Amino acid sequence: MNMGQANVKESYEEFKSYGYADDILPKTSENRDWGTFNYVTVWMGAVHNLMSYMTVAGFFVLGLSVPQVLWAVMLAALIVSAGYGLNGYAGTKYGIGYSMLLRSSFGVKGSIIPAICRGLIAGVVFFGTKTIIGAQSFNVIFEKIFPGYIRMVPGFDFLGLDFPTMLSYVILWVITVGLFLGGMKILSLFSKWSSPIIYIFIVGAAIWAISVAGGFGPIFAYAPAKPMENWLVFIACVSALVSNWGGPIVNIADLTQRAKHPKAPMIGLPLGMIASYILFGITCVGLLVGTQIAFGIKDFNVVAAIDQIGNPVAVIILLLALNIGSTSYVVFGNLLPSGLQMTALLPKMFTVKSAAILTAVLGTVILPWKLVDGTAALYMFYSFIGSMYGPITGIMLVSFFIERKRKLDLSAIYVKPGEHGEYKNGLNMVACGVLIVSFLITLSGSFLPNVPLLTNISKSAFLSGSIISGVLYALCYKWNKPITITQSETTAKVS
Repeated sequence: MNMGQANVKESYEEFKSYGYADDILPKTSENRDWGTFNYVTVWMGAVHNLMSYMTVAGFFVLGLSVPQVLWAVMLAALIVSAGYGLNGYAGTKYGIGYSMLLRSSFGVKGSIIPAICRGLIAGVVFFGTKTIIGAQSFNVIFEKIFPGYIRMVPGFDFLGLDFPTMLSYVILWVITVGLFLGGMKILSLFSKWSSPIIYIFIVGAAIWAISVAGGFGPIFAYAPAKPMENWLVFIACVSALVSNWGGPIVNIADLTQRAKHPKAPMIGLPLGMIASYILFGITCVGLLVGTQIAFGIKDFNVVAAIDQIGNPVAVIILLLALNIGSTSYVVFGNLLPSGLQMTALLPKMFTVKSAAILTAVLGTVILPWKLVDGTAALYMFYSFIGSMYGPITGIMLVSFFIERKRKLDLSAIYVKPGEHGEYKNGLNMVACGVLIVSFLITLSGSFLPNVPLLTNISKSAFLSGSIISGVLYALCYKWNKPITITQSETTAKVS
């Protein structure tokens, strides 16, 4: 055992004696079990989820041409990949997850604000919206298997939800939560082997759609009824797709802390995301535009487009494949982070699993079917989510790379009960203030439509929020007055 590993074990046992749960302690070499291939595949299947297809469908509704949509998709992939690499670096280097990494940026108590934003609020909303979208596709699946399914219990209305969709929602809810409760080994296997299944059927559907449209020529020649008039719309589309991955960007350390070596996530995550998005862009455009040309699908509805295939078995398998992608995203991108954040905040009340179940319950209580009712509602949702994720990301990056110059003192993060760590009262007031100001600026355009500048900022919420908070914190962090200034690399480093 080398000296670095010895220091890790000593720190691990010391921090554990303070009462921290195993899930949020620094990962030792024995717990670093993810190689490059794990990071390549972790999002490959999840990229092909129904919500992503709905988001790109909205690009066409907003007037983007096929080339513009493809550029928007690939630019989003590059931004997301950069976010993974930059925000995941600290997790790899120190073996700590998002909930504890936040303490270095916001303080021991100040971290509660962004932790709740990511772990509970965003986790709850994303779980609910993605599950209801999946449930709507389950309606089509069950109708193919059990004709008359969508006409069951006519007149039934539960807070705006009909009986078939409610039943589909419950079934998908149980499947998703059950998969998460199976543990990390099950999740790793699911991520590793579900991707090939998804790709086989997605590619098949795209080939079929391109064929019925008459080939690539008609698809690339397709022109929207009302072409995009302002490039700010293009930026807003890119930001919306990035916001779809804003949660994993923020808490990517929850995955990178498991890296066997530093290069694994730095190579694997961008490679997997960019390669996946190349195929996603082609299949998405082929499926949405191809069926629009051939069948005139209203508003580029992806489920309706798939239903045009005609072969019931093919429709069922394809929708199941897309739901596998959605489920993978919900589990890795929402339930896991929510569980970790709530465990870190309230270790005596929650385990990772119990907190994840609470997230799933609250994700239903918020009536998510009302949040995804049309393109306008979906983009309002992205504006809200981006207004939280963007500012958190900007502050974390500036704090780690500029303020701290990539060095952390874990003893100021894993503090004894009652201690406040680096900042007085456990609050980095500058970071918390910048977060609140950036959130209000970024979201305000949604409520002040007569102020063009704020409206444009709100439409590109994640990107704008990241820039605004990053610049503000870079200008203001020198006002911080830490009560400890030690930056001990010797006892902190976990790699």
